[in-house]
Amino acid sequence: MVQYFFVNFMLLFHRIDSTSTMSRQLRIASIFFLALTFTTSFSLAQATRSITVTGYFFGKAADVDSIAITNVNKFTHIIFSFCHLKGNMLQVDKPEDASAITALVGLKKKNPSLKILLSLGGWGGCATCSDVFSTAKGRKDFAASVLQLNEFFKTDGIDLDWEYPVVEGYPGHKFAPEDKKNFTALISELRSVLGTKYEISFAAGGFQKFLDEAVDWKAVTPLVDRINLMTYDLVNGNSTTTGHHTPLYSNPSQKESTDNAVKYLIKIGVPANKLVIGAAMYGRMWEGIAPAQNGLYQSGKFKRGLDYNRFDRELTPAQGWVKYWDDVAKAPYSYNAEKKLFITYDDSRSMTLKTQYAMDQKLNGIMYWEITNDKYVEGLLDAIDHTKRNYHPKP
Repeated sequence: MVQYFFVNFMLLFHRIDSTSTMSRQLRIASIFFLALTFTTSFSLAQATRSITVTGYFFGKAADVDSIAITNVNKFTHIIFSFCHLKGNMLQVDKPEDASAITALVGLKKKNPSLKILLSLGGWGGCATCSDVFSTAKGRKDFAASVLQLNEFFKTDGIDLDWEYPVVEGYPGHKFAPEDKKNFTALISELRSVLGTKYEISFAAGGFQKFLDEAVDWKAVTPLVDRINLMTYDLVNGNSTTTGHHTPLYSNPSQKESTDNAVKYLIKIGVPANKLVIGAAMYGRMWEGIAPAQNGLYQSGKFKRGLDYNRFDRELTPAQGWVKYWDDVAKAPYSYNAEKKLFITYDDSRSMTLKTQYAMDQKLNGIMYWEITNDKYVEGLLDAIDHTKRNYHPKP
């Protein structure tokens, strides 16, 4: 396309001098129109390569002010986390949560295209989901309550964060084989009740057992706007061996990765433009880690999580931390030899590569947990935004 416009531009330009005044005016007008067409077409082409940027929000109304000041235009979606079930109904748990939702909706004054979604569940937040969604009445009541809350708060839809249908999730929470068909029926009921005015997404485990067993992908995918792949916590608090908790690619020691989940779902027929990859604004730390491979893939005990906005204070060279990079997984990690501590996380480099990956693969977008864990200035959201704005497709 560039060559076409350039050649025609030059042909018109070189013909101007040898023509009458009227002809010159017409040719100048043609050049202007051609340039305008090129600019518009180029802008539209750039727009079609854009992606959604979604942040889960697990904070208070006061935290929304920090988003409004610096970051509101960097999001396409913010998901309030979390609402829960009360009986069959979706419930906002307390007045403080209602205030936070109202504040988030208020961000639309600065970014009118921003979508605010309500989220059900979260880790440990879906104890009764398997039972409630096992009946037509439970699903119908729930869908009606989702519509009611969205109308009340003027929000834009629902994100289901049921961890997990079919496969084991939070300890003690019921899961059953029937969850698979019931989840499909739930999504179908929601779409019927919400219509096309409201968005529906769900948080999907990025690990292989979930991908294989938990969802009827063929039935569910056409009914939802996005599938938010939780391609983080791929090693987690129950893991007794270190690894990358949110790698972009697999390596010989770790199959589960962002790319593994994406390629698997595309292979079984899920359209790329429904997939949103996950990133993490936090690290996971293990203790008692031997120094082999600088702590990577070593036995140990999970110690704690660490928010990204604390890295500059707690993961410093002065405190004994050395940073490393796995160039196969495209993932950073750090090791403290003196204290025998290991931590895995995302940083600006891995976030840039994930954003480029989402755009290269023509995915729907990138999302992350969680907004208040990031630095509001020069944080990981900035890495996403900068990459998105300066993206150049591969030749």
